[in-house]
Amino acid sequence: MIAPRSIASDPVAITALAEAIARGERECTAAEARELLDLVPGTPAAEAFFAGAQKIRDAFVGKVLKVCSVVNVKAGNCSENCSYCSQAAGAEVVDYAKTKWIGDQNIAKAAETAAQNGAKALGLVAAWKGVKEGPMLDMVCDAIEEFSQNGKVRPDVNLGILESQHCADRIKQAGAKVYGHNLETAASHFDNICTTHSWEERMKTIQYIKKSGMGLCSGGIVGMGETKEQRVEFMEQIRFIEPDMVPINFLNPIPGTKLGDIGKLDADEALITMAVFRYMLPDRNLMTAGGKEVVLGDRVGEVFKTGINAVMVGNYLTTLGTDPQFWRDAARQHGLVMAAEVTEIEDQAGSGCGSKAGCGCDD
Repeated sequence: MIAPRSIASDPVAITALAEAIARGERECTAAEARELLDLVPGTPAAEAFFAGAQKIRDAFVGKVLKVCSVVNVKAGNCSENCSYCSQAAGAEVVDYAKTKWIGDQNIAKAAETAAQNGAKALGLVAAWKGVKEGPMLDMVCDAIEEFSQNGKVRPDVNLGILESQHCADRIKQAGAKVYGHNLETAASHFDNICTTHSWEERMKTIQYIKKSGMGLCSGGIVGMGETKEQRVEFMEQIRFIEPDMVPINFLNPIPGTKLGDIGKLDADEALITMAVFRYMLPDRNLMTAGGKEVVLGDRVGEVFKTGINAVMVGNYLTTLGTDPQFWRDAARQHGLVMAAEVTEIEDQAGSGCGSKAGCGCDD
């Protein structure tokens, strides 16, 4: 008996799938996504695949490139043991500045720099387990209130696991428009990455965020030793929670972290994976975030052929990023324009990370 031909080797079938998704007639199934992850680069099927990803993007979210930045408002000495992170408990990485919660002036300076780089949002990111009720919540909310009055960029936060719905509601009331909280990886792989908190705790925080009315930015990191089946499982879980923005990071294997010795993802595999995200999540904002420079090297400009519509600019939490002007030029070459250059897009809650015209922040 002859086995059925995989969709990954059939450009006609791929084109038909992409067109059906773009018309809103059907979803990409998990089985199809798994087959597409095996697509061979440089083939007619690959050409049809990437063209289809762009067609789906254009149909659902258009050609305006959303841009955001992050700032580390509390760096180092984290209690969590996330295997990918240089700030994690037990990580033997010392080549970054450890800080307590930075002051309002430093946040304001970061907001100004983000705006100059074309970002519409700045995410305040803290290296700790999360926010608890009491003095910690009060400190966080005071800083958000000050930041929200700055007016340079939209105030977003990424502050870890929330203790209660009250925490989420207070943070929303303080002025945060979007809360970034990555699932990181598939539920079946999470315990291989972190043991000081659970995947279920992350999911609970996501429920708090959504109930509060804040926009949700949630994605994860690809290339942490997960199988391709787990990669598809992760995409399905992201599809279930329906975040407004999905940051797609690639592991930067930093020496001194628990995943420091793992090989970096192949560039073609990374690009294919991003495009499969677009097939699986046609109407979501998809952002290429941390690790893209390390994995893609001089091919980093190819991210736009995968159907992404958002990018993180400036520096990351403990590593440097690409010059923002590069992203402006690369976007134009692929027919996209930065949101900051489109004057009719107003910077308001309705066009923020909680909508198709917004951007998100990285965990």
